[in-house]
Amino acid sequence: MPYPPLHPSSPEQPASFASVDEFRRRFAHETLHVEFKAGAGNQPLQDSIVAFSNAEGGVIFVGIADTGELLGRELTAGTYDAIVQAFRDTHDPGRYSIRQIVVNGTPIVAIAVAKRVSGFAQTSNGRVLARRGSHKVALFGDELRRLLIDRSPERFDGHDSGVLISKVGDRQLAELRHIYGWEEADEDRLRERGLLVQEGSHLTIAGAMYLLDDPSSMFGKAYIEILRFPSGAQEYDRRVEIRGPLHRQVAHATRMISDELGHELVVIGLNRHELPRLPVVVLREALANAVAHRSYELTGVAIRVEIRSDEVRIVSPGGLPEPVTEENIRVAQSARNARIIGVLRQAGLAEDAGRGIGVMLDSMRSELLDAPTFKDLEHGVEVSLPTRGTVTPSERAWVREVEARGMIQPSDRLILVHAARGERITNVRVRELLNIDSADARLALRRLRDSDLLVQEGARGGASYRIADSIDAPASLRLSQPELSSLLLEMAKEGPLTNYKVRSRTGLDRAEALRALQQLVRSGKLIRAGMRRGSRYELPS
Repeated sequence: MPYPPLHPSSPEQPASFASVDEFRRRFAHETLHVEFKAGAGNQPLQDSIVAFSNAEGGVIFVGIADTGELLGRELTAGTYDAIVQAFRDTHDPGRYSIRQIVVNGTPIVAIAVAKRVSGFAQTSNGRVLARRGSHKVALFGDELRRLLIDRSPERFDGHDSGVLISKVGDRQLAELRHIYGWEEADEDRLRERGLLVQEGSHLTIAGAMYLLDDPSSMFGKAYIEILRFPSGAQEYDRRVEIRGPLHRQVAHATRMISDELGHELVVIGLNRHELPRLPVVVLREALANAVAHRSYELTGVAIRVEIRSDEVRIVSPGGLPEPVTEENIRVAQSARNARIIGVLRQAGLAEDAGRGIGVMLDSMRSELLDAPTFKDLEHGVEVSLPTRGTVTPSERAWVREVEARGMIQPSDRLILVHAARGERITNVRVRELLNIDSADARLALRRLRDSDLLVQEGARGGASYRIADSIDAPASLRLSQPELSSLLLEMAKEGPLTNYKVRSRTGLDRAEALRALQQLVRSGKLIRAGMRRGSRYELPS
């Protein structure tokens, strides 16, 4: 059996069974690959996760008694969190997926656990279990020894690089002392951090990556390759290789890409806002992840960064490390190169374990940008960071001005944007926008109402909210297209219009202002004179 039932990679993943009999025909009882559980207790789940990970993989059905009686279990937020916590408490589990299926109208939870390809799993109290038939058994003696031999290859970044510590320059050692706050970077300290082999004076692969001037001179394409693509082009017009010790690669590449992307400049009234096209923390974390989790055995492939008009795409060699999948990437934890990422964290270039992906997602949401996407390409991992979103730069700048008054929380930003667009906001709409429950949505609406930013109309289940009249939203949010056109024609009566004048008055960005003016030119209501930045727009004589 190449995959256990309902494994994440299996092509057959039924979401429902019409009858209990139909379910039992496929899962009649507990087997080598199937286990039933009434609840989601932490230790029992850990035991099953470890046993499946160390055997052939399998599926745990939560909401079914040992006897096969269907009890039911809905995949609520609490149940999901309890299952994820069991995986977090387990040492090195296999890849997994969690989802709800329905049997004759009754929900149950299916947890698919894959066999570990390398390494082995342990419970939080150190037990090594494996599945034998329909039972979990603890491994001891020869059985445990065989598993350790079969599944425990040393991580590649801990291998002997063949480079003597005596070959390391003073600058690299000084930088490492600064990172760790050491007075001296002696051999014992380097061994503690996994940068020097335990016996002898050779650097590990991780040590060479930080202590050589250019690791790629010995280890192939151990560098970051940056390609810039003009808008709409299939060929790049600039290529740069970022070489050197890994911490310098991350810092240098972050600066270079940030400078290349630049900022969105938005003028609202007398205020100028420079909005980063990508939050620096997101870009830095994505690059740090690529450097820390790439497969350094693949010496012929560099980390590839593509800068495009609407996204930054980062591809690192090697697939996702176990147990991480595209589905659980925010909550699952694994370090392919633990020694390498340890230095990046100490240098402040990577978040603590388990926080990096969450910081990326939360920072993009906070800046009202579209969420990053992650793809496991088997031979590599691709991270796409959108530089644009459904919220315009002028809307982002306006929310910043409102937030500067100290009236809202970061999670309120998207609610205000949609209200300022003229939407009637309800509890259901807030839940859709923020992916939160009804109680949190109700608190957010009350907070904005009590801060005089929203006005409530109706009560209880029929309540809806609109933007308060006192809020000075930019014209790009407040006005419909006909209203915006009327405003620009009124402004034209006072004298010739320029793109700058329109942006200053309305809060539109440069492209939005140009589109509004061009539409009036096409309709014959304005006449354009001059070229490029010298363009003026006047009423017909």
